[in-house]
Amino acid sequence: MGMDVMFGWNTDAQSAHCDMTERSGAMTGTAAAISTGLIVGTRIASNMGWRPVEAIAPGDMVLTFDNGMQRVVDVERSSFVVNKAADPARSLPVVIPAGTLGNNEDLKLLPEQGVLVESDAAMDEHGDPFAVVMASALNGYRGIRRAYHTDHVDVVRIIFDEPQVVYISGGLLAHCPQAKFGLADMLDYDCVAYDVLEGRDAEFLVECMQFEDQSYQFASYAA
Repeated sequence: MGMDVMFGWNTDAQSAHCDMTERSGAMTGTAAAISTGLIVGTRIASNMGWRPVEAIAPGDMVLTFDNGMQRVVDVERSSFVVNKAADPARSLPVVIPAGTLGNNEDLKLLPEQGVLVESDAAMDEHGDPFAVVMASALNGYRGIRRAYHTDHVDVVRIIFDEPQVVYISGGLLAHCPQAKFGLADMLDYDCVAYDVLEGRDAEFLVECMQFEDQSYQFASYAA
């Protein structure tokens, strides 16, 4: 896989990641059925200030990273019991300590929730310092860890007309994939979709980020 695919934005709309869950209602299931969304209690930046994600409704305006205020077209509400025995890596939420990625409070994310990160490695290889990785790929980075004592999770998924990245918990950037993906989207090559890195690609980027942190710390100590 080339570095132009590993880092940054994927401009091929056919590769957009899209997971479907039940719309506008409650669902009880496993983590495998719910891959993205924000856990209840997470604060999101809106035109009415920072609001709990569960207070967001269709028609509300939410602040996005690339496109300013964007209208929410739908909201999905789901819940599941964490099945730690079946597949802990895909089931256990991830704890992002306060101050780690711009968040001003401890934050829990679903393991497959996309997070926008900034890295010199991404800039060097692609010319864009930003990339999206799953929260699970960040395990071990800057104290990020699994939430082993979590048994039940309520999730709200914010839906826009196009994939967006939104501000949560003071400044962390969370990826919101497009709910519906049709023929018109495939033909619209001017529509930029966010490519969520997985597997070794994500691991490599996080390794680079850890090395960058160590380099910055060494440079600060030397100064």
